[in-house]
Amino acid sequence: MSKILVSGLLNLETTAKTRGFPIQYYPVDYPFFGVSSTLSGVAFNVAKALTGLGDSISLASLIGKDLTADFFLSEIKKLGISADLVLQKLRETPASVILYDDSGRRQIYCDLKDIQETEHEFSEKIIDDADAVVACNINFSRPLLDMAKSKNKLVATDVHVLSNIDDEYNREFMEKADILFLSDEGISWSKHDFVRALGERYRNRIIVLGMGASGALLHMPKENIMVERPAYKIDNVVNTVGAGDALFSAFLHYYLKGSDPVHALDCAQMFAALKIRKASAADGFVSEKELESSL
Repeated sequence: MSKILVSGLLNLETTAKTRGFPIQYYPVDYPFFGVSSTLSGVAFNVAKALTGLGDSISLASLIGKDLTADFFLSEIKKLGISADLVLQKLRETPASVILYDDSGRRQIYCDLKDIQETEHEFSEKIIDDADAVVACNINFSRPLLDMAKSKNKLVATDVHVLSNIDDEYNREFMEKADILFLSDEGISWSKHDFVRALGERYRNRIIVLGMGASGALLHMPKENIMVERPAYKIDNVVNTVGAGDALFSAFLHYYLKGSDPVHALDCAQMFAALKIRKASAADGFVSEKELESSL
């Protein structure tokens, strides 16, 4: 069991099933059981996934003083995660709306409220017992990067959609990450070349590029290793939202257990494949036993 500090976004997520993309105009539609609201956000998804896999999680985030915040605090405690670092400093808790179709494609609208202008109150001691720090790419997580590096803690982050290796907003996260995840959705040139360029620039220990149904690309710059793994094909795909969070969580879990990166990625690919049978980004995470029985 690894001890991991996860810092990042919590938000109320509403998913709505559409007839397809592009969306045509309808005054009203009736997608029975196609609309639902759940607790989500990258940090919540990752913390929930890692807890289900058996890790011990400390969760740091910012929320408002509203009904959504009450739901979050209650659910976090039910999961056995301490809410001590979840601070109610925002005017409102962030929210998102996700449209998805029968193929699993999705379109996300994320309202961050005032989270990007609000600071957390981190103590140097909060990472002393951590085996790793997951610093999600939200502004209030930035102070954790230098704190973690000064204490020789492994730093993992997911910068999600990236189109430029010099991206100003994400540069600090990429510079400090030992394990760097991202999606291929914003890349307009060769994916192999893009990942190799990232490794040359930031010298991360491991870079993983999620490529959806095409699989994932693993790069270890120091060893000059590039490995591409196919995605697992499963039936009953509902919504691909949260697949990246699942991939990231399971990879980190197995890597911290001592698995070699390629095996960790194989396990993570199956974990992500099993997860997308659910509509919400925070649902569908299986246990380690369920995962390994599916490999």
